[in-house]
Amino acid sequence: MEGILIMLGFIVLMIIVSSIRQINEYEKGILFEFGKFKRIMNSGWHVVLPIIQSFQKIDVRTKAVDVPEQDAITKDNVSIKINAVLYYKIFDASKAICAVENYQYAVSQLAQTTMRNAVGAVTLDELLSQRDKISTEICGIIDAATDPWGIKVENVELKDVKLPADMQRTIAKIAEAEREKQAVITKALGEKEAANNLAEAARELSSAPGALHLRTLSTLNDLSSDQSNTIIFAIPIEVLSAFGQTNVSNALDKIQKITKKDK
Repeated sequence: MEGILIMLGFIVLMIIVSSIRQINEYEKGILFEFGKFKRIMNSGWHVVLPIIQSFQKIDVRTKAVDVPEQDAITKDNVSIKINAVLYYKIFDASKAICAVENYQYAVSQLAQTTMRNAVGAVTLDELLSQRDKISTEICGIIDAATDPWGIKVENVELKDVKLPADMQRTIAKIAEAEREKQAVITKALGEKEAANNLAEAARELSSAPGALHLRTLSTLNDLSSDQSNTIIFAIPIEVLSAFGQTNVSNALDKIQKITKKDK
């Protein structure tokens, strides 16, 4: 009799030990009783009665889903390949288990479909220049669709947009033409500024007697530093005005007298 009691006690002890379930801090437990949802179990140890009760653990941490590369066509009929990454977490574990069969697969498929639809509603230029805006729109659509599943979509990021080779060459030509246009505009602005500066310098030189002569001598001095240069410089008669009208007249008279004597 004692042996039977010991055996029964051992069996009961084994049942109790096997009924203990541990739930980690980052998990939630979904308890079912007679096949019906009973309650959500938080982290810690819990006793789950065999046969009568069952439970399922679910991870409530933020998950990253790599959306596979998708073939899509933009609004302006350009074929591209695009992929993305999606971040979500479960805020209601009971809905994630009871409202959808496989929430991970469902979120992945929904993300792929939504991404293709969003790309088809914009042009290629909008997709390349407004990637953040499109990502936000995709995130909002997926979040609204997954709310009945107890899932919160936190963010969607478009990772890479692959273009056909001929489209890449076309875009490169457009960028090159734009750079050439900017170079021509910059050069024209430089010429205009240089012309304004030259005009201002001419006005300054003309307003000061002798300034043009001094500037000419300074230029000749700079050129004469190289002994291999031969400089031929024609001095206009206006340069002599720097020496004054009287000196100029005397110089011209002397030149004329010397010329008459030689004759």
